[in-house]
Parts: sequence; structure tokens; C-alpha cells
Amino acid sequence: MKLLVAYIATAGGADAVALGSSLARTLDAELELCVVIPPEPHAPGSDEQSDIDKLSDALDHAAQAWLDDAAAMIPDDIETTATIATDPNPALGLIRQARKSGADLIVMGGSGGGILGRHTLGTVVNGILHSSPLPVALAPLGFSHVGAEQVRELTVMIGHRPGTDLLFQTAIRAGLRAHRPIRMVSLVALDEVQPWADQPDDVAVEDARKHAQSTLDEAHKRLPDDYPITSAVAQGHTIEDAVTSLEWHDGDVIMVGSSRLAAPNTTFLGSTASKILRALAIPMIVVPATEQEAT
Repeated sequence: MKLLVAYIATAGGADAVALGSSLARTLDAELELCVVIPPEPHAPGSDEQSDIDKLSDALDHAAQAWLDDAAAMIPDDIETTATIATDPNPALGLIRQARKSGADLIVMGGSGGGILGRHTLGTVVNGILHSSPLPVALAPLGFSHVGAEQVRELTVMIGHRPGTDLLFQTAIRAGLRAHRPIRMVSLVALDEVQPWADQPDDVAVEDARKHAQSTLDEAHKRLPDDYPITSAVAQGHTIEDAVTSLEWHDGDVIMVGSSRLAAPNTTFLGSTASKILRALAIPMIVVPATEQEAT
């Protein structure tokens, strides 16, 4: 298994390296560090081209130095490689390199600023989150300082609607590979249910409870009898209220599916996931939509 870590010499880049290391140790995976730089332009005159060549060489050396610094952050027990990719679009460059190297997951950090522990998504991260054919892991701000060395538990946000089969399968595969507990959570935001659903609050909660139980029953069929997996319903007036009502610990990771607006087999960060990101300081993995889920 391989994880591609998108690196840039910022605090967000360090957070991505830390999360990549945590996931790699948990999943017994190798890491590939990747820096994307723009292609070398071509000038019409020889003098201008000479100057461009010098700048390009300087950029190449800087990118290699960044990768050397990133590699130094990774524990010796994790197999690591480093790549400089060239592409005018950093997001597409990362996706192309992930495909080329056979990566199973792209790991990214946030942009600068914001509140410590919260997620701050920059342009490149947003581009990846709305187009990646691979799952994407997001590190909250400051993870390189306070993040756990290994994953403790995987919390899977199954919502209260069907249509998350790839998310379900991915969570089970990750749990089995990592030998970590799985918590299946169905979120119910009562203020968001009522405007479009003509049903009382207790009916909405009961529907979510039934969905959580059916998902748990299905998981038990695919897992060993003694595998540690549980289900829960988290409710509140808003998504933020619901998700913060749950108990969270260091080392927890959230896994969510993509929005129904996603193109087939690509990620698309939906409104529920965005609200979770704003509310929690927990690493999140966004799983692409299947062709059926995106229709």
C-alpha cells in the first residue's frame, strides 16, 4: 500500500507529513513525498532562455531541499520515496503522480492561518477534494505538533441515507488492514431534516437508528466475529451540534463519502463534510463516489 503526501515547505506541508506518517505506520504502508513545480517556460531569445534555465535550476534545487527536509521528519521505520512532479496545475500534477505511482491515498495539509486544530483548505486542496479519483486524507492545522503517531479508531459517517457502498467497503478494508476499531455513525441534524421531510423528529431519529443498525449488521457479515465495530446515532439541531456530541480521542480519524454532486469515481466535498471539518480538529478521509452514487 502506498500513500502520496503532497508537500510544500509550509506548516500545512509539515501537517501532511505527520498525518502521512501516522497513517503509514497504522496501515503498514509506504510513503511517497511529492512536490509539484511548474514546467520550464521557453523564451524566444537565447539570453532570456539562459535566465529562465537558471531560475528553473534554482527551483529544482529548492524543491529537492524541501523534499529532503520533509523526509527528515519521517521516522526511519517507514519506507519513503520522494518525487518532484512537473505540472502547470498543482492539483492535477498531484493526481497524475498518484496515478503514475499507484498510490492508494493522497494526504494533504491545510493552508496557513486559521484556528489551531481546525481545517483550513487552500486552492490546491479544494481542487483535489473536488476531482480526485483516490481517497484524500486531510490533516488539521497543527497536526505536526499535536497529532497522534498512530490511528486509534476509525469513525465512518454513514449519514441516514443509503448509497455509501464504496465508503462502507473502504472503511472495512482499512479497519482490517490497520487492526483498528470501527465506529459507524449516522448523523441527524433536526433543523436540516424538518424543512424538506414531513416527519416528526423522533421518526427521523428512528430512521437513522435503523439505518445504523442495518449497516452494522452488514459489517458483521464481512468481518470476523470478534472484530471491534460499533454503531451510533448522533443528533443535534445542526450537523455541528450532532458531530460534537460524540466523544473524540487523540488518534481518531473520520471517514466520509463524497457528495452526490460528485462525478463518477471522484471525490467531491459535500456540505455535511464541510461542516464536520469546521467543527472538529480530527483528520478526515474523503472517499470518491461510485458511478451509482454519483447519479
